[in-house]
Amino acid sequence: MNDIAVFHKKIGNYLLYLKEIGIEELPFQRKVINARLQGSSYQTQVADNASLETCNLNLESIRVELGDCRRCKLHKTRTNIVFGVGHPHASLVFVGEGPGEDEDLQGEPFVGRAGQLLTRIINAMGLKREDVYICNVVKCRPPGNRNPEPDEIAACRPFLEKQIDAIRPKIIVALGTHSTQTLLNTTEKITALRGRFYWYRNNIQLMPTFHPSYLLRNESKKKEVWEDMKIVLKALGLKISEEKK
Repeated sequence: MNDIAVFHKKIGNYLLYLKEIGIEELPFQRKVINARLQGSSYQTQVADNASLETCNLNLESIRVELGDCRRCKLHKTRTNIVFGVGHPHASLVFVGEGPGEDEDLQGEPFVGRAGQLLTRIINAMGLKREDVYICNVVKCRPPGNRNPEPDEIAACRPFLEKQIDAIRPKIIVALGTHSTQTLLNTTEKITALRGRFYWYRNNIQLMPTFHPSYLLRNESKKKEVWEDMKIVLKALGLKISEEKK
């Protein structure tokens, strides 16, 4: 394939991605991005507009590289690739394990019941979904919402790492065992790891905590997750309002 054909293929993948996320006119995309940035309550953590635009372009180029991914068997049963959503230069990134049914249908991470709970947690922290970045280890739904398998994680891991490199967050919150084990290269369970910071690549703090879907089945664990989030807020230099303490 010559250079022109490769370029046309990348443009085609990029336009497909824009259509998947609901953008049908290119000029509209800049307005959407700028509106979100101007409305952000995360003023203490955002970079200048030039850096934000550059970072967003980096994320878009990663999505283009991912393309109509067929690198593992999950492509056979997916409806949509679920890449990620949120602030392109967020100081806080949430990483789950993989999309569920609702996410697969809508093409956006954490929009089902577990996603609604995650949104409430983010709001309780004094933030909005558009202030943070949300993604998963694998970008396609495992059949029946089973756990992602090692070969599937291996196929998607480079794209997760590139997302994190493009965003350059201060803190990652790893949601659940599979996200934590992938990012920390460990076999330890989430119960043994949550509640304290670790280092991702020696320069980003990582907080393991329970996955929202686990909290839906074990409501008594919500208090522990909130304790984890208070540690995150303190590290970000953000205050907890009195009614949330």
